[in-house]
Amino acid sequence: MNVLGIESTCDETSAAIVKDGKTILSLVIASSADIHAQYGGVFPELACQRHIEAIIPVIEEAIKQANMTPADIDLIAVAKGPGLVGALLIGMQAAKGLSISWQKPFIGVNHVEAHLYAAMMGDHKPIFPALGLVLSGGHTLLLQIHDVGKYTLIGTTVDDAIGEAFDKVGCLLNLPYPGGPLIEKLAIDGDPSKFSFRAGQVKRSPYDFSFSGIKTSVLYAIKEKELLEQEKKDIAASFQHAAFIDIIKKTKLALQQYPANAIYLGGGVCNNLYLRALFQKHIPEFPLFWPPKHLCLDNAAMIAGLGFQKYLHTQEGDPLDLEVSARIPFA
Repeated sequence: MNVLGIESTCDETSAAIVKDGKTILSLVIASSADIHAQYGGVFPELACQRHIEAIIPVIEEAIKQANMTPADIDLIAVAKGPGLVGALLIGMQAAKGLSISWQKPFIGVNHVEAHLYAAMMGDHKPIFPALGLVLSGGHTLLLQIHDVGKYTLIGTTVDDAIGEAFDKVGCLLNLPYPGGPLIEKLAIDGDPSKFSFRAGQVKRSPYDFSFSGIKTSVLYAIKEKELLEQEKKDIAASFQHAAFIDIIKKTKLALQQYPANAIYLGGGVCNNLYLRALFQKHIPEFPLFWPPKHLCLDNAAMIAGLGFQKYLHTQEGDPLDLEVSARIPFA
C-alpha cells in the first residue's frame, strides 16, 4: 500500500510517500525556521503563510520523486494534531481535498505518536512491551507501549517541553533560534559539572517533568554578567547534562514499575549525540531504538507510516468532517 503523508503541525511543511508503513519512497520538507529565527521562536501567522505557499509544491514533489501519479496512491495520511490549529488546518484541508479529488481514503494521525513510530520504521520487528520517550520542541512524554496505537501515559511535562527549554536557554545565551543544536555544539567544550543546575521535581508525580526552574537557574547564573566564551560553554554543558540526566533517571524509575523489553525514542531532541551517549552509558541493558536523523524532526514519512498501521487495523478511513486539535490526550 502506497501512503501519501502530509505534515503541517508547526513550522515544517512536509509530504512523503511510504510503502507498507516502512519503505520511504520520497520525503520532501520545506521549513520556515529561517523566518522564525528573527523572532526567537515560531510566529504562528507566518508559519501558516509558509504552509499555504508550500503545501501543494511539496506534495507534487513527493509524488514526482517517488516516480508515481495520484492513481498509484492508496491512502492519504495527515497529522490531525497536536500543533498550531491554523497550521494543522492547512494540511487537513489539503488531505480532504485530495481525498475527494482522487477518490482515495484519508486518515488522521496523532503527530506525537508518529514521532515514536519513526523509531519503528527500520528493518527490525517492533519489540513490545516497551517504554517510549517523545522529546521535542513541543512535547516531553514518557509512555509504556503495548503495541502500535496502544499506550499507557506514565509522565509528561508540567511546564516547558525539553526542546522548548533548550531554545529558551539558547535565547538567554544570545544564540539564534533554534537554540538546541547550538547548545549541543557549545557544550562539547564545556564542563558539565561547573554549574549545579537541576531539573524540577513534581510532588506526588515522580514521572512528570519540569524544565521551567532549570531555565530560571540559568537566567540567574548569567544575570548582569558579561559572559566569557568558556563560561557560555560551561553553562551550556551543565544545563544540557542536568536536563538529560533528569530524563534518564525517570526512565530508569519507570523501568522498575512498567514491564518493558526495549526503549523507543522520538522527536527532534533525539538528534542530540550527548543524549544518545548518556542513554547508552546509563541504560546499556535495554535495546535502544532511535529514529534516523532525518526522521527525528517533524516529517511526513512518520505520518504516512503510522497512517498505514492505523488503516491496517481499522480497514477504513476517517470521515470528511474530521477536525484538527491543538491538544490530543494520550491516555
